[in-house]
Amino acid sequence: MAIDNAAILAELDSDQLAVVKAITGPVCVIAGAGTGKTRVITNRIAYAINAGVTDPTKVLALTFTAKAAGEMRARLRALGISNASARTFHSAALKQLLYFWPYAFGGQFPSLLTTKSGFISQAITRAEVAIPAQVNALREIASEIEWAKVLEISPENYQQEAIANNRLVRLPNSKGESENLSMIAQVYEAYESLKKQERTLDFEDVLLLTVGMLEEDRGVRERVQDQYRYFTVDEYQDVSPLQQRLLNLWLGSRQEICVVGDAAQTIYSFAGATSNFLLNFQNRFPNAQVFRLSRGYRSTPEIINTANAILRAANLVSDHGSELQSANAHGEKPAVNGFNSTQDEISYVVGEVVKSISEGVDSSQIAVLARTNAQLDQVKSALNNARIPSQIRSGERFFDRTDV
Repeated sequence: MAIDNAAILAELDSDQLAVVKAITGPVCVIAGAGTGKTRVITNRIAYAINAGVTDPTKVLALTFTAKAAGEMRARLRALGISNASARTFHSAALKQLLYFWPYAFGGQFPSLLTTKSGFISQAITRAEVAIPAQVNALREIASEIEWAKVLEISPENYQQEAIANNRLVRLPNSKGESENLSMIAQVYEAYESLKKQERTLDFEDVLLLTVGMLEEDRGVRERVQDQYRYFTVDEYQDVSPLQQRLLNLWLGSRQEICVVGDAAQTIYSFAGATSNFLLNFQNRFPNAQVFRLSRGYRSTPEIINTANAILRAANLVSDHGSELQSANAHGEKPAVNGFNSTQDEISYVVGEVVKSISEGVDSSQIAVLARTNAQLDQVKSALNNARIPSQIRSGERFFDRTDV
């Protein structure tokens, strides 16, 4: 039993309160950044348990990083719920695969590959392709293999699908795009062959094998569906087709699912994610209740208004979302600049860093955020040329991070 309902519902705004009380049937929550969605979905779970809609052991809350899953578990414990499951898709799939492996596949569970770099380096040698086994190249190839596998694209079809999807790869050689894609396909094939030889799985295999196990074995599928009956999916705009396929198998024909997301916040498209599942949720569940959380508690009005303007200009505010309104006091207005080239942009950033340091700002208090690792490498090079010490704090692959 969770803490009393008065405490669960305390200090929620009217929009949040509506979501927490919507404890049955399919629910879709469009939630902008900083709107308190994690608190809302955990309080909703607690409220449903108090109402007898579900048992805590039947709850499965899904998100994309171990850190976010840990935060969910901590919030649920604070609400008096210690035995509900909050996991990443990969963690939930791995737990099921480990448990049912002797029954579904037989034998000892294979070793799990936590980073692809070593195997990809060996695969480059096996494939005998003109790709230097440098860190950036290994990172680029790992990204392509991850993208292909979550979309269930085989090595044989990779080049064709990569061209059709306008995949751009940056390898440290002088080859053309088509030839590079062809070489990546060969490395991909050698990588899969090496894993099979070494009896090793990567994280994408965990999802693929769990999907295959649940699709092929009715007994296992029914046991898993009986175990979990009340689903919540955070950051739903970032699910991949493979993760959605797995979610469908977990859910079965039932409708006790709450998804939370914002199409404007899709950040893992490089890894095969798509916001289409969020945008089309009502098509699958015509009776779904749809809520919008648009009151932002994280940022000042100036930051939120700037973000709204950028999203509006990019046509990213649609009928499925709404512009955020800040609940905070006013602050400093952010500067927004546009540039004709990447070099112009980097030069401006370095100039601003130099200016800040000359005005007495400690360099350790300055952060430069970029969309891709390749952009960070360019910024670091420019800072080095300006004799400004710097370090890249997020140079690892997404699936190699300890919090994923």
